[in-house]
Amino acid sequence: MNARVLPYVLILPVTLFLCVFFLYPFVLVAQQAFSIGDGFSLANFEQVVSYWKFPISLQNTLLLAAAVVPVQLALSLLMATMVTRMKKGRDLVLYIWTIPLGISDLAAGIIWLAIFESSGFLNSMLHGLGVIDRPESLLTYQNPWIVFLAIALAEIWRATAIMLVILVAGIGLIPKEYYEAAEVFGASPWQRFLRITLPMLRPSLQTALVLRVILAFEIFAVVAALGGTLFPVLMGETYAYQFDLLNSGAAAAMALIILAISIGFTLIILRVLRVPKGASI
Repeated sequence: MNARVLPYVLILPVTLFLCVFFLYPFVLVAQQAFSIGDGFSLANFEQVVSYWKFPISLQNTLLLAAAVVPVQLALSLLMATMVTRMKKGRDLVLYIWTIPLGISDLAAGIIWLAIFESSGFLNSMLHGLGVIDRPESLLTYQNPWIVFLAIALAEIWRATAIMLVILVAGIGLIPKEYYEAAEVFGASPWQRFLRITLPMLRPSLQTALVLRVILAFEIFAVVAALGGTLFPVLMGETYAYQFDLLNSGAAAAMALIILAISIGFTLIILRVLRVPKGASI
């Protein structure tokens, strides 16, 4: 086979997969979102944007992403640095830290619901310490900040491992000679982290942040388990349009809005963390 043709043959299965399971469904969703009956229309977008819960859902989604993603980035950087410096037990520690990856979103929400509900671990601990006289309902409309905190903690616990795995792989690609040379010239561990690790880790940071931000805008099951209707988010409203109100056009419009927001933030991340041409890592 011609060497020029071989690469295209190898990527053909992936291309067909993306066309069948991504491009074709996307075309159908776009068609539903931009049409009413047989004609082109923006009525679906006008309907969802003018609904009173849309600004609240958008605000909650952005606020949750703004609170969760930076914490996850800091934790994953710290954990990845610690793991790569370990001489023994590295694989065991990494395995334990990545266990939440095997837990579904809904299961993670239920686990944290068992902590925050009135008969859960947190109430039992506070009652045992004498902080409260009797168990209290924490996840209510009277305590919106506790609902937000519970969702944020559950999401941080569940999804930090996604960024951790990517950053551990990225740090493993950095040549050890750079660190040895910096140590010879008297650079402190913090200086080595700022001058070597972070710049060389930029491609991995790009990938980790893009993936995590996209998933943050798609959060649904954890919110449904812990907050229900007390904390509306964009993906929750998409579900409500599709399955509660049976309005597939509005649901498709919401899905495209979420996609547009994700693309916008992805472009920002790629711009801020752009990799110089010719960089090998």
